[in-house]
Amino acid sequence: MTHDRTTAAIRVGHRDSELDKRLSDGLDEVNFPATGTTAADQGALSVKAVDGEGDLIGGLSAWTWGGLLGIEMLWVREESREDGWGSRLLLAAEEEARGRGCDRACVSSFTFQAPAFYQRHGYVETGRTLGIPGGAEDVHMYKKLS
Repeated sequence: MTHDRTTAAIRVGHRDSELDKRLSDGLDEVNFPATGTTAADQGALSVKAVDGEGDLIGGLSAWTWGGLLGIEMLWVREESREDGWGSRLLLAAEEEARGRGCDRACVSSFTFQAPAFYQRHGYVETGRTLGIPGGAEDVHMYKKLS
């Protein structure tokens, strides 16, 4: 198949879910053979805590892939942050990940968020991304779950 490069164009815009799907599929074609994994090795994971009235106390969203737990977001409402909910959510996610065959985990947290929280739970810093607005940094961390 030949492509006419004289009519090719770059289009910039807001998030495009169709493009996201095509990019993800294209990367899967490279990533799965390179890592010896398949789509069956991927999964989404969420943990949610609610109070007696059904209001959200906090939650965690993550993914699992080939033995790795990737924590995307963990949040606890302000008035419940001193009650140990963050730890309970994190430990529940790690336990579920172990049940899915994961033996390691990764997360990143801005310096104004909770890197010390994750470090108290055994996560070790592996690097930082500089240039976060407000002069902050994104701290990347890793933990063995075994």
